[in-house]
Amino acid sequence: MKRTAKPVFFIVALLIVALTVTTFFGVYTVYGDRRDTIIRGAKDIRWGIDIRGGIDATFGPKEGVTDITDEDVNSMREVIAERLVRNNITDHEIYADTANHQVLVRFPWSSDEEDFDVTAAIEELGKTAMLEFHIGSETTAKKDEDGEEVLDEDGRLERKADMFTKRTIKPHEAVTTVDTASEALAVSISEKACVDMAYMEQLTGKTGEELADELRGVIFRVPGQTEPDGTPHYVTADEYLSGNVRRKLRQAQRAAEQDPAFAVNVEALTAAQPKDLDASEIEVRLGATWIDKEYIQQFMYETFDTPFYLQRSIEVHYTPFTAEWQISGKNVVGQNNVAAYSTYGTSRANAYKILEDSLNLRDVRIYDTVEDADGKERRVLNAKETTLAAQKQQAIRDAFRDWIWRDPERRQALVRQYNEEMNATRPREYDGSHIVFGGMNPAITLREHQKNAIAHVLYGGNTLLAHEVGAGKTFEMVGAAMEAKRLGLCQKSLFVVPNHLTEQWASEFLRLYPSANILVTTKKDFEKHNRKKFCARIATGDYDAIIMGHSQFEKIPISKERQERLLHEQIWEITEGIAEVEASGGERFTVKQLERTKKSLEARLEKLQAEDRKDDVVTFEQLGVDRLFVDEAHNYKNLFLYTKMRNVAGLSTTDAQKSSDMFAKCRYMDEIT
Repeated sequence: MKRTAKPVFFIVALLIVALTVTTFFGVYTVYGDRRDTIIRGAKDIRWGIDIRGGIDATFGPKEGVTDITDEDVNSMREVIAERLVRNNITDHEIYADTANHQVLVRFPWSSDEEDFDVTAAIEELGKTAMLEFHIGSETTAKKDEDGEEVLDEDGRLERKADMFTKRTIKPHEAVTTVDTASEALAVSISEKACVDMAYMEQLTGKTGEELADELRGVIFRVPGQTEPDGTPHYVTADEYLSGNVRRKLRQAQRAAEQDPAFAVNVEALTAAQPKDLDASEIEVRLGATWIDKEYIQQFMYETFDTPFYLQRSIEVHYTPFTAEWQISGKNVVGQNNVAAYSTYGTSRANAYKILEDSLNLRDVRIYDTVEDADGKERRVLNAKETTLAAQKQQAIRDAFRDWIWRDPERRQALVRQYNEEMNATRPREYDGSHIVFGGMNPAITLREHQKNAIAHVLYGGNTLLAHEVGAGKTFEMVGAAMEAKRLGLCQKSLFVVPNHLTEQWASEFLRLYPSANILVTTKKDFEKHNRKKFCARIATGDYDAIIMGHSQFEKIPISKERQERLLHEQIWEITEGIAEVEASGGERFTVKQLERTKKSLEARLEKLQAEDRKDDVVTFEQLGVDRLFVDEAHNYKNLFLYTKMRNVAGLSTTDAQKSSDMFAKCRYMDEIT
C-alpha cells in the first residue's frame, strides 16, 4: 500500500481546519466601528425561520413620478437586494414587476429576534427605492430632492439630513437703523459693498458732512471723483491707502493746495509710503527693463573700450513691445580689440554679442555647422567654446554689478527711479469680518482667511485663489458668488469645474446655501440634440449659479462677431509689434516668430468668416452670466505668450484652442463688469 507524503497530509489538514473556521466564523473586515462581511459564517445565518411566516412588501416609485422605464425598475430591484443583504436578510425572494412598475419582496422574520427591527428595515428599503426616481438635473447632490437624507460614498443611507435636527436656512434681515457712524459704515459695506453716504444718512439720520467728520481717517474722500448725484466720493481706508500710494500722494498734495480738506489724505498717505530702499538693498541685473538704455550703452563703451569713431555704429536699442534688447554694429570691431575678443569675449563670440544675449536673459551658445553622410548640414553645439563664452558672460555680469553703483550721481538717480517706479505699491489687506452671508447655513462657520478671500473677490476685481489644497477654496467661491448676488454686484454666476466634480460641487454648494437655486449640468445636457435647449434654460432661468464641466463650457461658443473683433485686435497688435521690432533692428528670429503667430491668427479668421452662420446657436453672451468662477484654472494656462528667453518651462509659444476660448470669454466678462 502506497503511503501518502507528509507534506500533502499537512496541507489537506490545514485546508480542513481553514474551511471549518470559515464555515463557523465567516470572513469579514473591520474598519473602526464598521464591519464588512465577505463570507457569512454559521453564526451570521438566520436559522429555522418558516418562509410562510415572513414579510410581504411592495415598493414602487414616489407618488407623482410616472415616467418609469424597465431599466429603472430593475435598478430599483438591485438596490433593494443589496440593502437586504446589508441588513443580514439573506433568505429573501425579490421580483421586478416591470409591467406594474414595482418590486415585490418577501423575507422571513421570527418574532423572537430581538436584534432585528423589521419596521426600520422596510422603511430603509423604501427610502432607497424612492431615491432612484427623482427626475431633473437641477439638484444632483448626494441627498434626495427633498433633502430628506444624506448618503455615503457607496450610496447607502448615512443619516437624516440636517434639516430634521437643526436650522439650515437663516433668513437675512437687513439693518434699518443704527446709532453711530461706525455702525453705519459697517452696514453700508455689508449691504452695498461700498461707502454709500446716502444710505448711511438714512440709517443714522445724520448729514453726510457729519458722517465724514466722525469717520475721519476711517474713510477718505477721493480727489477728482464724485458720485452720480455730484456729492463727494468716499472709500474705505484699506482701499485708499493701498495700490500705488506714491502716485496717490502726489494727487492728494495737488488737491490739498486747492482745498485744505484733503490735508488729512496727505497726512495718511505720507505715513503709508513704503520705506525707501538704498543702493545696498537693490539688486540690478543686466536686462532689467526699468534701466534706461543710455546707462547700458555707457557701461558698454567704458567697459569694452569702444573706439570713439565706432560709437556711432555700435549702439544699444530697446523694443518695448517684445522687451528685447539689440546691439547694432556688434561685428564692426576688429579682431585686434583685446577687450572685445579676449577680456570679455572669445574668438567665436565677441563681448558685444555676449552682452546682447545677457540683456535678453539668454545663455550664450556656440554652434558648429557639420555635414552628415547624406551631405546635409546641421548645427552641433560646441561644448568647449560654449563653456568659455559662459565664463566671459559671467565676467560681464560681475563688471556691470560693480559699475552700476560706482558713480554717486548715477547711484542717486537710479535709487530715486527704483523707489518711484518699483517700490510704490502697497498691497491691500482685505477684511471680510463685516460680511453677513445672508442665507448661509448657520451650522457652518467660515474661517478668517476664507472671509478675507471672499472680501477680496467682492472688492478686488479679478482674483486668483491660490491657497493650498484643503484650505476651503470651494466655500470661498460659493460664498463670494452668493454675496455678490445679494449685494447686486452680479445676477447669475457660472462655475466651471472639472467634469468629474460637478456633483461634488453641487453637494458642497447646497451644504453651504441650502436654499440656493442652482442648475447642475449632466453629460446628456450637452449632447448635440439637447445643447440648445439646455443653454436656453440657462439664459431664461433665474438661477443663483450654474455648475458645468470644463468640456461643457468649451462647447458654448463666443459670438462670431466678437471672435472676429478679438482676432482683428490681436492681428493689429502683432502687426504693430513686427513694425516696431523691424524699425529698431530686432533679430530676424523674433520677426519670424511674430509673423508665424500672425499667419495662424489670420488663418483662424479666414476659417471663421467662411463658416456658415447658424442663427439658432445660443452664444456665451446670451446666457446672461455676469460672474465667472473657474476651478483648476491651470488647465487653461497654455495661451500664446511671446518671450525672448529660450526653453522656459511652463511658457507656451504656441496657441491652445481652449485657452484662447477662455481668454475671449474672460475679456467679455471684463467688458460687462
